[in-house]
Amino acid sequence: MLMSMTTKNPINKVAFIGLGNVGGKLAGSLLRNGFDLQVRDLSREAAAPLLERGARFGESPRKMAEEADILITCLPTPQASAAVMEDAAEGALAGLSAGKIWMEMSTTDETEVRRLGELVMARGAGALDSPVSGGCHRAATGNIAIFAGGERATFEAALPALTAMGRKILHAGPLGAASVLKVVTNYLATANLVSLCEALVTAKLAGMDLNTTYEAVRISSGNSFVHETESQVILNGSRNINFTMDLVCKDIGLFAAIAERCDLQLELAPLLVEIFRDGAKKYGAREWSPNIIRRLEEACGAEIRADGFPAEMTDTEPESRGAEVVVARGD
Repeated sequence: MLMSMTTKNPINKVAFIGLGNVGGKLAGSLLRNGFDLQVRDLSREAAAPLLERGARFGESPRKMAEEADILITCLPTPQASAAVMEDAAEGALAGLSAGKIWMEMSTTDETEVRRLGELVMARGAGALDSPVSGGCHRAATGNIAIFAGGERATFEAALPALTAMGRKILHAGPLGAASVLKVVTNYLATANLVSLCEALVTAKLAGMDLNTTYEAVRISSGNSFVHETESQVILNGSRNINFTMDLVCKDIGLFAAIAERCDLQLELAPLLVEIFRDGAKKYGAREWSPNIIRRLEEACGAEIRADGFPAEMTDTEPESRGAEVVVARGD
């Protein structure tokens, strides 16, 4: 169930650090929805489209945190976030104070986000881990889903920014909970991708038309979000889903670490780790993740292609203001 929500907190100034495939699009949604935006990335080129539309380039993480209501980090690794936050000279942590919010939108380790969150809260600021799910094409239009972990009051204060960047906003629980859920959902998406690769190759070898195969899966119990997106770029041949094999390896590793901390012996996850490590070794760590199907294509000499599919996914739904997803609970 979706629930609209307003807040008395007039948050308007946002500092956004990390303008990669997802971060740049989330920052664009903030700018499009009228927020006063500062941005920063190691690549000034990545910031250029936002600067042309009115954003300002941040002088340093510390200075950005001093001037903003919300500081957002969206970076490729936990180590990168730690460096941005804790740098002795210009780290963002030193610029945070009471009334400000740090929002970690990276896919990261729950223990690390809690560690940094404790440092943030010790300075009187609020902390949320707020990873997104739904693909870069939905991040571009503000229609992506966002999980947010942290104190309820902090979540409500940040909700205007969250609903500008995403459509379905879920308060996941305490700080770190959103990071656990993000890793869990990414793991499921990876497992689905690998099974779809096997299904498409098997269908091809069995003599099936792949356009018909795609539709059969789409209208059946085998359908999924991953099929409706990643299968299309697989069949097109571009394999471009704006997500790379090294990021899959990172996410599966984070999932495996959670299970290990819970003393759970997994069966499928180690196979997925092995498959993607092999794919990254063969095709490069920065190869698009759907190209993991090449391992099967090369093994059997088949080419998995079909006409009529797009090279990249685009979100055709109109942008709409986001709202909180209310979790249904029993009496």
